[in-house]
Amino acid sequence: MKLIHRVFVFSFALLLTTSLTLAKPILTVVTNHGQMGNTDTPTGYFLSEVAHPWRVFTDAGYAVEFASPLGGFAPMDPKSFDLSDPINRAFWETLKMVEGVVSTRPLNELETGDYAALFFAGGHGTMWDFPDSAVVAESIGSFYKSGGVVAAVCHGPAALVNVTLENGKPLLSGKRVAGFTNAEEAAVKLTEVMPFLLQDALAEKGATFVAGKNFEPNVVVSGRLVTGQNPASATGVAEAVINLIEE
Repeated sequence: MKLIHRVFVFSFALLLTTSLTLAKPILTVVTNHGQMGNTDTPTGYFLSEVAHPWRVFTDAGYAVEFASPLGGFAPMDPKSFDLSDPINRAFWETLKMVEGVVSTRPLNELETGDYAALFFAGGHGTMWDFPDSAVVAESIGSFYKSGGVVAAVCHGPAALVNVTLENGKPLLSGKRVAGFTNAEEAAVKLTEVMPFLLQDALAEKGATFVAGKNFEPNVVVSGRLVTGQNPASATGVAEAVINLIEE
């Protein structure tokens, strides 16, 4: 009986390891834009909006890969470089992950069908390159059409603004979404610096914008679309993505 028990335990462990190995990775897309409009202020992706989802995804058994609209270097907003946050520190001390964001893959060279989900990290830089990127819009549109889960947090939903479905309607039409609010933009004194206000742009495309309290977690799931309001929402967005993938 002991031998049978050992064989069973070994077989189960092997099956679990194989299933995790075969799981498709999750693609995190970050911005290439590193300057805040016409100012000299640097920007880019927000570290915790990359690191905290990375922790959730990898803990659930999914590898994480990185892409950007252009490929190559992805700048990080220096204001987000907070290594007192243990998850940020763990991410930054993982060489493969740092290499991934320092030298991202061009989104147009990837087959989105090779991924379990597309996740668009935020940071103010996204406001300048995500909305006008044809490859971002096309990748989201085709992936969503194929039944994939699309997610974005904070300013990451800027990637959704110009996505059009096969029927000619915006992806956002009829969806409930969250994103960095007008009130939060005013609170950080960047309303006049932004090329547009994300809350307004999402609503103009037919979305119902769901605003929570400033800088507090707010995650909205609308079908296979997951959005979060701010950095505090990053973990919740990632958890919702895993739930949808594994339903």
